[in-house]
Amino acid sequence: MAHSPKITIIGAGGFVFPFRLIGDLLSFPALQAATLTLMDLDAGRLDRVAGAARELVDHHDLPTVVEQTTDRRAALAGADFVIITFQVGGVESYRHDVEIPRRYGVDQTVGDTVGPGGVFRFLRSVRAYQDIAADALELCPGAQFINYANPMAMATAYLNALGLSTVGLCHSVQGTTRMLARTLGLPYDEVSYRCAGINHQAWILEFRHGAEDVYPRLREVMSTRHQRGRAASDLLADDGDHSDAALAASTYEGGNEQVRTTLMNHFGYFETESSHHASEYVPWFRKDDATTREYIPERWDYYEICAAHDEQGDVDEQLERLKADLTPSVEYGASIVNAVVTGVPAVVYGNVPNSGRVITNLPHDACVEVACLVDANGVQPTTLGDLPPQLAAINRTNVNVQTLAVRAALTGDVEHVHHAVALDPLTSAHCTLEQVRAMTDELLAAHAALLPAALAPAATAR
Repeated sequence: MAHSPKITIIGAGGFVFPFRLIGDLLSFPALQAATLTLMDLDAGRLDRVAGAARELVDHHDLPTVVEQTTDRRAALAGADFVIITFQVGGVESYRHDVEIPRRYGVDQTVGDTVGPGGVFRFLRSVRAYQDIAADALELCPGAQFINYANPMAMATAYLNALGLSTVGLCHSVQGTTRMLARTLGLPYDEVSYRCAGINHQAWILEFRHGAEDVYPRLREVMSTRHQRGRAASDLLADDGDHSDAALAASTYEGGNEQVRTTLMNHFGYFETESSHHASEYVPWFRKDDATTREYIPERWDYYEICAAHDEQGDVDEQLERLKADLTPSVEYGASIVNAVVTGVPAVVYGNVPNSGRVITNLPHDACVEVACLVDANGVQPTTLGDLPPQLAAINRTNVNVQTLAVRAALTGDVEHVHHAVALDPLTSAHCTLEQVRAMTDELLAAHAALLPAALAPAATAR
């Protein structure tokens, strides 16, 4: 790329993540002369992040230009890279995503990937994605889009369907492989791995230390810790005072990974999303309060965390840390930008369309997570072939929800919203079809003001 790139972040006023991403970008020398255009609809939140970015640039005496705007078209005009980090509706909409399903017995610990929460987090973002795509195809048609917004698979698939070259990024592969290396006492720079699947449900297919396959040792270590965790969970069930038992079940390393270890013991491979989160995507672990406590002794509720979040404190803390040490995090976004700008290759795990059958036993309209080569030619997914059939079968239960929700957004057929929620594995474990329809109707009404007109209930549509 001959010129200094323009890197646009849409949703730059969000929680601490956008600022951490700015630090990542500035840590690469080739990107320090870039123009960072920060866009958000909330001018106050944008001021906070843009001010911290300028302070960081000044502290390190960098030539970076930091722009801020609430004008989407100005932000997109001439952009080389567009990074999406926003969520539509904020905490108030998120409250509906979790509270309405809980009345029907569907308890989502996060509710942002599949299930009722994931479907509606996506659908209330559709109008924003449509507006961005219309402007981008006019103002920056060659831009590389990088999506960090959940639900990752739905959002990334939809942005690509609208004609934007988009890769979706998460940190679950990096985080899980680092955790496994620590668990086995191995230096991370000495391990290698192969991973594939879908976002939040990808699978560690190989894990090696040099030439040694350490998967047998991993299975043994995690299974031993799993047994100790189950014993502590039994104590939790029998003890009138649960606090000590919950602590015992959750604080030793590996003790909070009973869900993932159970999945590995039954299906052969370790999964890339935490046990809290992974429990939402399958029907086996959140059937009732007792079963949930058995596998997840310590409750973790992301809605409650978001509602109590201290955004300013987070930005201040990150700013001081980056002033002292301007080094990148484990996120892939800045590595992609640097690889495209410099031509120096990088390998990342990205979420991409499966249209070329990157994973051959998943549907062609799935969005899959695989290793991608990045260089001056852009993001190039590697072809895996077939997943082990039992893993592809689990993935397909989640792909069903994702592709139907995307189909609803593309066609305006509200029945596909009902179909998507009905086919969610956790929802199916708790609700009859009549209950699913009633719950989905409640969610449609609660989110009506933010939905595409074709999907909003007629009585409350704009």
